[in-house]
Amino acid sequence: MEPTDDMTANLERKGVKPTANRILVLKALAQAARPMSMADLQDKLPTMDKSSIFRVLTLFLEHDIVHSFEDGRGVLNYELCTSEGVCNHSDTHIHFYCESCQRSFCMEDIPLPDLSLAEGFTPHSFSFVVKGECPECRKKHG
Repeated sequence: MEPTDDMTANLERKGVKPTANRILVLKALAQAARPMSMADLQDKLPTMDKSSIFRVLTLFLEHDIVHSFEDGRGVLNYELCTSEGVCNHSDTHIHFYCESCQRSFCMEDIPLPDLSLAEGFTPHSFSFVVKGECPECRKKHG
């Protein structure tokens, strides 16, 4: 089965009609294998305008195809959701933002800290971003 066929099936499973633009955005996120900002996606998809990319991302967020998180500098990053069907956000994880290359990385193997809020507070989502320098940039600046 072609990767595009898998992507089409994934969109349909999540209740989204596969269109050319939607498949392009999905492919870009899958190929990057790391979270991407709107600017990253615009660079990767020069044939699509910003509003088209934004509409696709908004739809993907509504249907749990992607998750978004703020990277600590006020920029939203998007990454593919690994849950089948409706997402229960069980794949929430720590992110690392490199202050040198301005890329974000998933730290899926690092356990999340236990979050206990004061009585009466009900969290709907949370984001945990660590800022610093990635190994590649650290070597350059060593």
